[in-house]
Amino acid sequence: MALLNVETKLATEYETIRRREYELISGLLDVFPKVDNLGESGMVQIRDAMFHADHPFLIVLVGPFNSGKSSIINALLGQEDILPIGPVPTTDKITILRWGEQPQRLSGADAADTLLYPAPLLQKVSLVDTPGLESIFKEHEQITRQFLHRADVVLLVMLATQAMTASNMEYLQQLKVYGKKVILVINQADLLTAEEAESVREYVLEQSQSRLGFRPDVWLVSARQGLAARRDGELDKIAWKASGLSRIEEYLDDQLNDVERLRQKLQTPLQITKNVNQSALAAIRNNQSALDQYQGITANIDQQLSAQKRDQEKMVRDLNAELTQRFTMIAERGNQAIQDIFRFGNALRTLWGGLLELIGLAGVLRRRGRSYIQSVFEHYKVFEPVDELSGISDRLAPRLEGKDIQDVDDLVKYARREIDALPEAIKSKVIGTVQSPLKYDRQALQEVRPQLELLETEARQVETERLDRTLRNSMFYLAAFELILVIFAVVSLGIQSDDIQSKILLLLFLLGLGVFALLYMPLRGRLLQSAYTGRILKLQGRYIDTLSKAADKQIEYGMRLRRDAIQPLTRLIEAQTQIQTEQLTKLQVADQEIVSIEAALAKFGKKGILG
Repeated sequence: MALLNVETKLATEYETIRRREYELISGLLDVFPKVDNLGESGMVQIRDAMFHADHPFLIVLVGPFNSGKSSIINALLGQEDILPIGPVPTTDKITILRWGEQPQRLSGADAADTLLYPAPLLQKVSLVDTPGLESIFKEHEQITRQFLHRADVVLLVMLATQAMTASNMEYLQQLKVYGKKVILVINQADLLTAEEAESVREYVLEQSQSRLGFRPDVWLVSARQGLAARRDGELDKIAWKASGLSRIEEYLDDQLNDVERLRQKLQTPLQITKNVNQSALAAIRNNQSALDQYQGITANIDQQLSAQKRDQEKMVRDLNAELTQRFTMIAERGNQAIQDIFRFGNALRTLWGGLLELIGLAGVLRRRGRSYIQSVFEHYKVFEPVDELSGISDRLAPRLEGKDIQDVDDLVKYARREIDALPEAIKSKVIGTVQSPLKYDRQALQEVRPQLELLETEARQVETERLDRTLRNSMFYLAAFELILVIFAVVSLGIQSDDIQSKILLLLFLLGLGVFALLYMPLRGRLLQSAYTGRILKLQGRYIDTLSKAADKQIEYGMRLRRDAIQPLTRLIEAQTQIQTEQLTKLQVADQEIVSIEAALAKFGKKGILG
């Protein structure tokens, strides 16, 4: 019961780790195809890692043609015709031998067939037969090399009469690069005497140590003796041990006990995944320089766009400064005209105008010509800067348009140069064409023209009409006041009185009031100057604000034209940056998960403190 509990716990631990590996690999299968410069070999390896997650321990037999690999497998499985053997190459595909209740060959599309066979050994291990490493068929060696990274243990098989030839030494060196456990299996040992066999073993070990720097395990076997020991369905244990093939079974039973075998099985796909993940991380880091270059392009474009927008905004500010200057001139000249109209020297003219207003003739005279205010304003050229406003504001649209078109053309040339300099793999991902727009929309500044015209009219007509009304009212009240004084004086003089002195004093007082009333006009003029200046400044603010808002819309349109023209390049850079950032994040998370699984594997099958 205790043993059953241990096995159940071991199976549970195994399944938990296997599931974590499966989920890890599944996630990376979505990431790796998108990593530039990873290479197809990385994808092949990670798919093999998935293969390992669902297969038992793998022993791969490699070696020169006719070294006896197929014969050794036949002997291990107890049937001499499971795999074909012969004097010419008979293995042109990798064959995976797995346990099955009935013998069955399953053809694979990836240069590997699967052979199911009900041999007890295959319940512990899968055996892989490969084409000869130096086969006359060139594709054999390539197929074998592609499959080696799946191996948990590699048996390099060579003939006793050809042990450690130069080619076998090269094969051993190449297998060492894969980081696999490699065992040298020397076949046809039955052709050697005991002394010769020992000499071969020592020779192989010495050559490995001196030329490769390590001493591998060396097993001398005889496939022929092994097949003979299993004839007629009976196993001759003495003959089987003499064949040397029992070493493989002992290796599985003694060296690869259940815990060790399961750990090794879990370690293999994890190691493959770790290697490919490190390659992917290295590829992304190698791509980082290119990404930095791409982001440098983006930064350069952003700088160009910012500089171009600043140039356009300065263009608007300079033009607004011209408009401000014109409004200042309007206010200054208008003030001069108002000062002239309401100066004390024009008192008699003002009084005469007021009398005409009183008797109703002023309106008749106004209908016959221009108003007095308009005449004075024209004399002081108040309307000249008003007339110049439209010409100044109308210059903005063509200036912005010309700047937009020139800047877009420059950006398009720059973007095309950068695209041409991209690697072909990246250049092929560009979607769309970098080109200048076929038309230009001036709507924003065209639509604002009627609003500006209303403000110009207000500056020209409304202000003069307002002043004209104010002047008429002032003259009317002045004339009325002076007339009242005259009437009062006449009435006072008509009163019979002997007090001549009092009458003189009254007349002097009334005269003083009349003169003081005339001084009202300059004072009124100063008040009107201040009010006029304030209204002109408000008009200036409304005018510039209206034009600036339209200019902002036009500038934004121009900036959008620029971005749209080079969008294929910027979109590519943004996409590549996002993809690489996401890839790097996922690979780093996967790297952490690999470390975590490695820690779990280190504890796999070990007893706790309580046993």
